[in-house]
Amino acid sequence: MLEGIDWTRPWYASVLDVAGGLDLAGDGVIKAFNGRAAALGLRNASGMPLSFVPQSALPEGTAYEEFIGATGGVPTRDNLHDFFNGLVWLSFPRIKRQLNALQAGQIALAGVGKSRGPARDAATIFDENAALLVVRDSAGGAALVEALRGHDWRGAWLARRADFLADAELWLFGHALMEKLVAPYKAITAHTRVVFAGDDFFALGHAARRAWIDQRVAGELAGRGLSKADFTPLPVLGVPGWWPGQDQAFYDDTSVFRPKRSAAPH
Repeated sequence: MLEGIDWTRPWYASVLDVAGGLDLAGDGVIKAFNGRAAALGLRNASGMPLSFVPQSALPEGTAYEEFIGATGGVPTRDNLHDFFNGLVWLSFPRIKRQLNALQAGQIALAGVGKSRGPARDAATIFDENAALLVVRDSAGGAALVEALRGHDWRGAWLARRADFLADAELWLFGHALMEKLVAPYKAITAHTRVVFAGDDFFALGHAARRAWIDQRVAGELAGRGLSKADFTPLPVLGVPGWWPGQDQAFYDDTSVFRPKRSAAPH
């Protein structure tokens, strides 16, 4: 299952050190995950120890998010999707805990239902397909964000390529997004949340930067909640250095790097 993952790809940097610290061959995925979760003292939003359990532990008729919130157990199948989910739990535990608290709270209020509702929809999008774009809190950083939100792909990633490399980092979070990138194709697009950070952030080591992101974003979710309007689309293979041949013709492909839609007239 894991042989197809190319860990040298830049999009796996957010979970690479965690994955490298697991004895997956000797322990198997669930045992390795549980050893790491116990060492980190991970807990769910109710304070229960977090553990990874076989999918068969999830009772029929019980929602996945509800089960995690009630027991601390994360049902885990033997597939890439759940493997990356476990890595994200071990890499960004505060964000994952907050997303689960939001999901479980909504289920407690309204039940599972045929549709998730806007809050659960946004949490599911975050969980499955989000990337976190950390940008230097400066005039240049703000201009980069404006260009990306306006779909000025060439402006952000060609004309200001050096600025992007100096002032921005994309950290993948969504486990379905990571799974898709095992077999990368140009159109893969992340739901991206922008996080502004000071100069001190960019001076930190990798693990310290990830911990900062985990604490900062979890705090934002706890304080302000989440909606689909918080995301901007980002074709991830357009990130400078993430794919070969990133010339003007590469970014001129409007089937991937789409122009911003005009607002509908009133």
